[in-house]
Amino acid sequence: MSAVNARVLTAAAMLAAVSLGGCDLGPKEAVQVGYRGTAMEQPYDMNQVDAKFASVAIPEVLPPAGSSPPGPLPWQNVQVLNDISVAEFNRTMIAMSTWVAGTGNCAYCHNLANFASDTANTGEPIYTKIVARRMLQMTRHINAQYPEHVANTGVTCYTCHMGKPLPNGLWFYASQNDYLRHYLDRDGARVISKAIEPSNVNRSSVKQTEWTYALMISQSKSLGVNCTYCHNSRAFSSWTEAPPARVTAFHGIQMMRDVNTNFLASLEPVYPAARLGPMGDAPKAQCITCHNGAYKPLYGAQMAKDYPAMWGRADWNGVPFPGIYAAPVATDSAAAAAGTDSTAGVVTPPAVVPPAGAAGAAPPAKSGGPQR
Repeated sequence: MSAVNARVLTAAAMLAAVSLGGCDLGPKEAVQVGYRGTAMEQPYDMNQVDAKFASVAIPEVLPPAGSSPPGPLPWQNVQVLNDISVAEFNRTMIAMSTWVAGTGNCAYCHNLANFASDTANTGEPIYTKIVARRMLQMTRHINAQYPEHVANTGVTCYTCHMGKPLPNGLWFYASQNDYLRHYLDRDGARVISKAIEPSNVNRSSVKQTEWTYALMISQSKSLGVNCTYCHNSRAFSSWTEAPPARVTAFHGIQMMRDVNTNFLASLEPVYPAARLGPMGDAPKAQCITCHNGAYKPLYGAQMAKDYPAMWGRADWNGVPFPGIYAAPVATDSAAAAAGTDSTAGVVTPPAVVPPAGAAGAAPPAKSGGPQR
């Protein structure tokens, strides 16, 4: 072997060693999420899963408030939590102050000289109290109206805040074509063209494809999964061949648009200028705001079941708000024939039946900590 060849081989070996040094050679597991033979698997780096799972610290559940029936509250200006007992009210307030402020500090939202007031001693509105009130309404709305996405796990303030005043992943307008507008006022992310030239009806184009890829990649990172968590790798556009998670994700996007439009963006007049974005809009949420890189927020910890105020009911039997989950009805026969909810302007996906013998998309449950 010549000296030149030896140097080439040595350089190649060094390059390979450096490249491998950036890889995690720990244990890997693959979970089948679709029909066998379709490459629909979720690979998991178990070192990363273990580290993320260990980082989730669920606050200790406060002692139950007892079975006191809801009754008149002795305080003024209680606009949301007026359907629970006095004991449950106090318990909920203590929990919320820890979930959001991280310190149990009532002054984060209240005028300590006058708890009923929405203004500080200076006469200025306490925007944190007004926002918190609206977030309580949003939490109840999510738990009541979106069982297809949150199921019986539900959400609490901690799901997004995790002990911090500001959740992760809040976003503001950056440009007219910001892909995050999909979670507010943009239409679907389809890019399969049925016509030759782009138009207002046929938006399929290279630009739209790049926009859709950016959106899909952000969703993938938000949940810590790859494309086959929601899609069939043989036919990405097919609903009938997709895993059940795609329908769950569809309802999650509808939920995001709802809460961003009706709860978050609408708070723009409430926030001080320092809390608004460069274009003057209020902070809004996306998938990572709740998921924080996990396929289920907090890995499926059922915090909401211990706090009935988050559901708007005084008991818990595993089925929040039974009987009010009627599917939206199309307002005309054309919408019904098209499978479209004309009040929402979205196409309802067909029901997806899990493949026979297919495993779930989650890695094996861990011992200790929140169960999935």
